[in-house]
Amino acid sequence: MPSRRQFICGCMGALAGCSLFPSLAPAKLIDILPPADPADGLTFRAICFHDVRDNLRAEFNTNNVIDPYAIDTGTLTSIFSWLETNQYHCVPFSAVLASRTGGKPLPPRAVLLTFDDGFRSHHEKVLPLLKQFKYPAVMGIVTSWVDTPADQGVRLSDTLVVPRDTFMSWAEVHDVAQSGLVELACHTHDLHHGAVANPQGNELPAATSHLYLADQGRYETDAEFQSRVQADLGSCIRQVKDRTGFAVRAMVWPYGAQNKAVRSVSTGLGMQTQFTLESGPNTRDVPLDRMRRILATYDIDVGGLERSMREPAENRGEVHPVERAVVVSLDDVYDASPDVQEKKLGDLIERIYHLRPSSVYLQAFSDPTRSGFAQAVYFPNRHLPVRADLFSRAAWQLNTRADVAVYAWMPVLAFAAPENLNGRVEFVAAAGGATLPPGASAVRRLSPFDPAARELVRDLYEDLGKHSSFTGVLFGEDAMLSDFEDAGHHALDTYARWNLPRNIEQIRADPALAKHWGDMKTRYLIDFTKELERIVLDSQNSGEVLTVRTIFPDVVLDPESGRRYAQNYADFVHAYDFVGLLAMPSRQGITSVDSWLDKLSTRAREVPDGARRTVFLLEATDARTTTAIPTERIAEQMRHLRQTGMVSYGYYPDDFAHNVPDAVALRDVMSMRSRLDPSSINALLSANSASGARR
Repeated sequence: MPSRRQFICGCMGALAGCSLFPSLAPAKLIDILPPADPADGLTFRAICFHDVRDNLRAEFNTNNVIDPYAIDTGTLTSIFSWLETNQYHCVPFSAVLASRTGGKPLPPRAVLLTFDDGFRSHHEKVLPLLKQFKYPAVMGIVTSWVDTPADQGVRLSDTLVVPRDTFMSWAEVHDVAQSGLVELACHTHDLHHGAVANPQGNELPAATSHLYLADQGRYETDAEFQSRVQADLGSCIRQVKDRTGFAVRAMVWPYGAQNKAVRSVSTGLGMQTQFTLESGPNTRDVPLDRMRRILATYDIDVGGLERSMREPAENRGEVHPVERAVVVSLDDVYDASPDVQEKKLGDLIERIYHLRPSSVYLQAFSDPTRSGFAQAVYFPNRHLPVRADLFSRAAWQLNTRADVAVYAWMPVLAFAAPENLNGRVEFVAAAGGATLPPGASAVRRLSPFDPAARELVRDLYEDLGKHSSFTGVLFGEDAMLSDFEDAGHHALDTYARWNLPRNIEQIRADPALAKHWGDMKTRYLIDFTKELERIVLDSQNSGEVLTVRTIFPDVVLDPESGRRYAQNYADFVHAYDFVGLLAMPSRQGITSVDSWLDKLSTRAREVPDGARRTVFLLEATDARTTTAIPTERIAEQMRHLRQTGMVSYGYYPDDFAHNVPDAVALRDVMSMRSRLDPSSINALLSANSASGARR
């Protein structure tokens, strides 16, 4: 699944405020050369093209519909000329491979050209240009499309069939391979399409998703999934070899979607070099099996290409500088009636589309009482009840139809567990016999120090990533430990390894020990969430996983109080893409809200990167009265935050069923996109839907 940034490149944001094909005169930029990437002999940029058509603007003017991933022949010619004029070196795939295996270094400003899907235009239009400029390229071939008989259409999905001559014949594939300029790559045999991945019939990328076998009422096993992918890629490799005589050495993943399991399959078949659709340079630290590529879309011009060639690697916060987040509970979407549930999901998507935030923080677990405790989840897994297999469908629909990034909101410790798993957080009794010590959470949590509990949480995050596609993870506020907890025996064993007494009261009585204890627990929970992030990344159907860690406002304002929660604001800013500041005054009994927000903003600006990475999560419901906060008051708080230099904010919870907060009234302060004419939006969404299977 392409990242949010890639969807924006090909969707509605591309039309705002610009002509369809600005002038492509290379001379304008001759004297503005982008800074060179490291001249280390290993770094290069790759560009991904799809179909190439004459007079693409005329197609748009005639039909008001355009394939956002096709480019005009004249545009491609201008790009080639610009690369030549601006001293880029287009290199063959063999040079990239040699540079990574101890051979000849790449030249400075190296570029690899790639063309996906095996369009007939690659033979008719691209190959002559490659010969004219003497440029080598990689072409990814979908062999089932080439196999289609001449008198039949090529079926790209259940609803989309294109003429057979959209794609090359085997004779044409052989011709481009014989040119001496083209390296053929595997783009799968028959996995370049969506496949049913849940009981609701939602389609996800076939190459990376466990299929839902409706006739058997179950999902593919891991073994079945890997066997299917291996058989398909093996078939592609064999056919290319048999038909052209050339051995395939590279894998191009459809939609850029890949994960650890399929990368392993590809490597085992001899295709260690694998291409995604993540942008940025391929520096020495980018592994061969996750090569980045710039995705060229229909509106690309020299200016856009020049910016892309300057773009750094997608480091945290650099490509995602601003968050405007809406927190949504799937408990509000779920309904026992499939028809009612589908209607609710449609209403949510329509609301988010018109509200136009950057992200939705989507609750992946069931918690009807809003306690923060996961009694069940909304995705297939090994341990907890599945209330409905709803998360993957909702996340995919929000991303592709509402054009927002989706973060899976998950607890870290607050999960129900089997009766035989006793590894829960324990606390020491407070003075006076209080049931709950001051600062301790009333939410039941698994102990992060208990190996069995940690394994259960790891499994849940792995299952979430395996069965869903999403942009990031929001770690819930349950990831805390007060200075009265954890007192379980696994925790005490850990404290002993930290050179602390096996007695919490003794630790609390000594300020130096208490400080060390709080700092170590803070780091321990950060390390655990980073481990969960890596698990999701390995099992995900996309190339990136961003992270948000929630934090209490007390911790932001007073670092000393942070040790009582095992949280640290500065450490969170450094460790995560964003910090979700729970700026909910009614929880704190705050009445002077603006001055309180000012204090939080001041503190954020004092911490390096704090202002850039902190997302103020404002309350949309008063925690004391359960009444809705007036929409204008929420908007005023957002404007006030902007005046203090805070750029990222959102609200919780969203009551989409009752339009609370009011979407129209809030859109001006929440929207991340320019307004477009509705007919243009609908046309482009239709084109994106039609062409999505072809990328």
